[in-house]
Parts: sequence; structure tokens; C-alpha cells
Amino acid sequence: MTATVRSLLSAGAASALLAGCVSFGSEAPPQLLTLTSSAMPGPGSMASASVTDAIVVDIPTVERTLDQVRVPVQVSDSAIAYVKDAVWADKPARLFRTVLAETLAAKSGRLVLDQVETGAERSTMLSGQLQRFGYDEDRRAVIVRFDAVVRKPGSPLRKQRFEASVPVTTVDAVTVGAALNQAANTVAAEVAAWTTG
Repeated sequence: MTATVRSLLSAGAASALLAGCVSFGSEAPPQLLTLTSSAMPGPGSMASASVTDAIVVDIPTVERTLDQVRVPVQVSDSAIAYVKDAVWADKPARLFRTVLAETLAAKSGRLVLDQVETGAERSTMLSGQLQRFGYDEDRRAVIVRFDAVVRKPGSPLRKQRFEASVPVTTVDAVTVGAALNQAANTVAAEVAAWTTG
């Protein structure tokens, strides 16, 4: 057996062993889910203000179950599964932050920015933790729960919990995704009114 043949056989054997142990990816999901604000500013709308008069919306913090692109299903108090083929286009915290910002801009008419745009100068700061963002099997509904925190210069911190649920009869990617979009917009509207009130 020549050295070339031995080398090819060795490489083939190594590839076969590696293929059995390592996954090089999976099939792409049929579609990616996203969130869309139902109260976004219209085309051509403008807002102008000093940086200190703007509202800064931070990306919410999340626990590990939400720090990914799959949609969780709360099976019990101690068990979580995931909705089949339901995959977000981005992590839920970032998508929800966009809905919050769009809703705030549309409903308040104020300049809404993120931390990257403002640097260290801020006026009203909206942050918080996204506690729930998925399907609850016991309640047969999707739940969006957000603990909002507002900081305004010269005022004490304010914190309030907001929650919306939407019943779901069929647990699939399309139905759950649409219900989560609806619940997220409900929470965003309530948070916007509370923030600017």
C-alpha cells in the first residue's frame, strides 16, 4: 500500500469518526419570528431634543431561558420545553426593546434613543427585566412579563411590573409568535404611558 493511499484512508477514517461526534449545523427553520410595534412613528416623522431631554431605552436583562432565540414553554414550575420550529430572528430582549422604543416614540412624541447613541448623558432612562416571554401550558396562553425601572434626574427610581397574556389554542410557531407580538405590544403601550405619565 502506497503512502498516498494510506494517507487517504486515514483521512477518510478520521472524517467518519468526526462526523459521528460533531454536528455541523441543522436545517434552517421554515421561518424566523420577529416583533412589530403596532404604534410606530409614521414615515417622515421627526423628533428633536437635547440629549438630556431624550428618553433612553436600554435592552432588558433576562434570565438564561430567554437569552436565546427559541420560544420557551413553561411545562411546570420546574420544567421548560420549547415550541417546535419557533425561532426568533434575534434574542427576545433586543426585539422587545425595539417595540418599547417605537411605542414610546409614537405615543410621547419625544426623542427616543439607545445607550450607544447617547453615551453617558441621559435624561429619562427606561430599563428593566424581561421575566416571562413564552407559552405557559397551565394557562394555555402566552405571557409577557416585564419589570420596568424608570430613572429621572432629581426623582427617585420607580419600578413596576407589567404583564399581558393572550390565549393560544394551537401551539405552533406561527400562532405563538403572533400571540407574543400582541402581548408585547400591550405591555409596551402600558409601559410607555407609565414612563411618560
